[in-house]
Amino acid sequence: MGGKYRITGDKYPRMRRPRRRGKLILAASASVVALGLAGWGTLQLIDVFTGGDRQASAADHETDCPSAKPSAPAKALPKPAKITVNVYNATPRSGLAKKAADELKKRGFTIGEVGNAPAAYDKKVAGTGVLLGAPSAVNVSFPVLGTQLQGTVSKTDARGTADVDLILGTKFKALSTPQSAAAALAALAKPAPAPSC
Repeated sequence: MGGKYRITGDKYPRMRRPRRRGKLILAASASVVALGLAGWGTLQLIDVFTGGDRQASAADHETDCPSAKPSAPAKALPKPAKITVNVYNATPRSGLAKKAADELKKRGFTIGEVGNAPAAYDKKVAGTGVLLGAPSAVNVSFPVLGTQLQGTVSKTDARGTADVDLILGTKFKALSTPQSAAAALAALAKPAPAPSC
């Protein structure tokens, strides 16, 4: 070639793509992060298998479990003799209230009225039974009486007395066995265990 496009000298222009520094920086950052994570994981494994810092004080371990609270003392539940129970039959079967009241009396409960359920509940209790009483009985008398019959529903009314109504429903067959009722009552009296971390 001649003219103004003629190449003179021994240097040729290099035809290569310009370097992309962004990819290089990204690759270097990713490798640093990967190495950091691998090192941290290794330290965690070493702590797990060697027991970690055994010299940590008991106070440090308490802060590791913020939900741990000292176990609550046993609830002071009333004895069955302190609970007056009115037993009502809301089923079409006759004699259930008397039979249940006699059994509760044998188990130490004080029996009040025995008879047919009031009109608001008569033949309208689909489950095994309803515990009905003042709001103050919910955490006191209801749990103790509830150990004698599984599957009861608790309801409150506006009465000013401490007695509790046990209204027997259509699924009622019999009270809990004395052994299972005693075991449930003993479990109620025990304090709740402290959560483990």
